[in-house]
Amino acid sequence: YPANAWGLYDMHGNVWEWCQDWYADYPKQSVTDPRGPEVGSYCVNRGGSWSYEAANCRSAIRNWFVPSIRDNGLGFRLALSSSGIPK
Repeated sequence: YPANAWGLYDMHGNVWEWCQDWYADYPKQSVTDPRGPEVGSYCVNRGGSWSYEAANCRSAIRNWFVPSIRDNGLGFRLALSSSGIPK
C-alpha cells in the first residue's frame, strides 16, 4: 500500500498500539497536546486491530487495556525523531 499524505505507512488496522498515556476521559475544554494522568489502571491504545470492524481501524480510535494484558491484536509502533536520521 502507498504512504499516506504525511509519508507514513500502515498507520491503522494491524494491531492496537500501546501509547505512553494512562487512560482518562478527555477534558471538556479544548487542550493543546493533552497528556494523560500521572498514574492509572489502564493504558491508552490507538489504531484499531485486524480483529475489529473496519470502522474502528483508524488513527483517531482510542481504547484502553490493563498494562499486563497480552494479545495478538496489541503491539507497538516504533518511531525515530527526524533529528536522529543521518542526512
